[in-house]
Amino acid sequence: MNRTMHAVHESTACGVAASAEIIGAKWTALLVHDLSEGPRRFSQLERSCSGISPRTLAERLRALESEGIVERQSYPESPPRVEYELTDKGQALLPIIDAMREFGHTHLNCDHDHSHSH
Repeated sequence: MNRTMHAVHESTACGVAASAEIIGAKWTALLVHDLSEGPRRFSQLERSCSGISPRTLAERLRALESEGIVERQSYPESPPRVEYELTDKGQALLPIIDAMREFGHTHLNCDHDHSHSH
């Protein structure tokens, strides 16, 4: 089998595909953006992603946790408090998400900026 793609191109394609898979999942960019402003509780995330079902949110958070993008902190208070925060890996996604938002505003006429201006 002769390979037509160069190894370099293959690894580039892999990097792009892998990143797109994470960011492309519905709600992920929104959740990561939200968490960039500090730790959030489940209910806060649910509010900011209006329209998300609790099951979907739980699944998304679990997926992000397994990717090492989000960290779950439990505090032994009464009632117990659980917060989610970005890891360093999660923080590293922010420039990509910001670039996507910029692109959306500039080229795709997305005016409704639901995030806070930086």
